[in-house]
Amino acid sequence: MKYQPRKKALLLLADGTIFYGKAVAGKEGTAFGEVCFNTGMTGYQEIFTDPSYFGQLMVTTNAHIGNYGTNVEEVESDSVKIAGLICKNFSYDYSRPDADLGLLDFLNQNNLFAISDVDTRALVSYIRDNGAMNAVISTEVDAIESLKKQLAEVPSMEGLELASKVSTKEAYYYGNENAKYKISVLDIGIKKSILRNLSKRDAYIKVFPFDTSFDEMKKWNPDGYFISNGPGDPEPLSAAINTAKEIIANDKPLFGICLGHQVIALANGVSTYKMYNGHRGINHPIMNLRTGKGEITSQNHGFAISREETEANSDLEITHVHLNDNTVAGIRMKEKSVFSVQYHPEASPGPHDAEYLFDDFFAMIKG
Repeated sequence: MKYQPRKKALLLLADGTIFYGKAVAGKEGTAFGEVCFNTGMTGYQEIFTDPSYFGQLMVTTNAHIGNYGTNVEEVESDSVKIAGLICKNFSYDYSRPDADLGLLDFLNQNNLFAISDVDTRALVSYIRDNGAMNAVISTEVDAIESLKKQLAEVPSMEGLELASKVSTKEAYYYGNENAKYKISVLDIGIKKSILRNLSKRDAYIKVFPFDTSFDEMKKWNPDGYFISNGPGDPEPLSAAINTAKEIIANDKPLFGICLGHQVIALANGVSTYKMYNGHRGINHPIMNLRTGKGEITSQNHGFAISREETEANSDLEITHVHLNDNTVAGIRMKEKSVFSVQYHPEASPGPHDAEYLFDDFFAMIKG
């Protein structure tokens, strides 16, 4: 790449703390969002295109980002969903033979502002100690007071409904129309790898917008229902929660992942809360309480469901727990064909320890 002078840039946190760096490729820009970090060593393209990250400024803890480029087959949605990127070393050159583009070209195509040369170890340590908060990245390093005023107007992630921003606007089909099973999917921010995992198990899928009713979803006469991952606070998703209640009341097979897990919990009267720091990475340890086996999992969430309320709910059983902080990682309904997990069994990126959950869903459908 031809050398370009790098413009000074900064990261301003909501509490006034500032970290300095440089704008990637010398560009000028400003981006706002909730700052969060992902500890994965690989999988940056999947992370950047995951709808669950909509509205967030992503800090990558791996020291080198971009060194293997990007590949069109590895996107999780139709565009980059993060609000901005913060990294230590940005690699303008890449060495993977089957890459289609360098990361810089990929980000430019998606109009994403990124900064590098930030002390990400110090930044992540600070976020861990002080909690997730809104922030801004900008090349306007001499306009800090103006940036502070603009940042103060950015809404908190708590109470923020974002599923409508990333959900499909019209229903669509995915997979082989002659497949054995039909699955109705409520899209509140779905990843393509989830659709691939459903499809490869001989399912034809109809994906519905975030506010679709159960009555509309059942017209297709599916064998089972699925509620996807997605961004933002689950509590404002009243339509999705009502749809989940109706699916449960009609005793239909239902599987939920991440935000879908939280929606199913809310449909059962269990509240959710914003975590001090979310779980974002590809090496999170989970214990399956039903089998006694541990799993290394991919996770990406900033909200969780109440463990106390789940334990007190006679209709629910906790099936999985996070071994780092004992938060609820999976539930099932005792008398219904319904279960959900807080993590990502499709593991894109990440390990495949939990892929069996898709098999469990189809086993449940078979009865």
